[in-house]
Amino acid sequence: MHIHFIVHEHFEAPGAYESWANKRGHTITYSRVYQGESLPKNIEDLDFLIVMGGPQDPATTIEQCPHFDTKGEQEVILNSITAGKVVLGICLGSQLIGEALGAAFESSPEREIGKYPITLTEAGMTHPLFSHFGKVLDVGHWHNDMPGLTNGAQVIAYSAGCPRQIVAYRNLVYGFQCHMEFTKDIVALLIENDDLSDALQYRFVDEPEVLLNHNYDEMNQKLYGFLDKLESFYKSEK
Repeated sequence: MHIHFIVHEHFEAPGAYESWANKRGHTITYSRVYQGESLPKNIEDLDFLIVMGGPQDPATTIEQCPHFDTKGEQEVILNSITAGKVVLGICLGSQLIGEALGAAFESSPEREIGKYPITLTEAGMTHPLFSHFGKVLDVGHWHNDMPGLTNGAQVIAYSAGCPRQIVAYRNLVYGFQCHMEFTKDIVALLIENDDLSDALQYRFVDEPEVLLNHNYDEMNQKLYGFLDKLESFYKSEK
């Protein structure tokens, strides 16, 4: 299996997605666009395309952020979907999937930064890739926006602050507004690169010391289970 990551910033690292790929012995390549690395020109050899988060949004222009090419990324996403690859988007990545499929991103009703529960919908509870999540699962969050919904998209999970936490766009295409890949090291990097001085003004924003004291192991393990199931399904479809 060949996993390719599009990474927008060093502090929006692949975390548990990367750990899973390493543990399973998959080959990994990267487009670290913040370092000037190019987007993949040939997707034939890719099995999973995983598009990470970032402080940008899908409307961010080249003038605003020279290393972020929203149209270019959406083209890679759409080509990968058309080619029958697994496509996963996390936070910004989930919004880019929606945009690539014609559904505009939107502002989330609430800003969420921390570890808060998501609740699975009926579609989520009966979906074979998410059956091991249970009805409620505590996961990581760090966002202001949320992905758009296409016709036929299924909301798998929601939170008190955001109605679109996990979206199934196609059988091999999923958007995660939440951050199940978080580790304490990644959270520490995010804290260094964001301003949380106004955390107490928001219902769902943790202060830095709280963020660093969370345990992220359980959600990482649940993510591994999802990825294992998705890999098996992908192989059965080839």
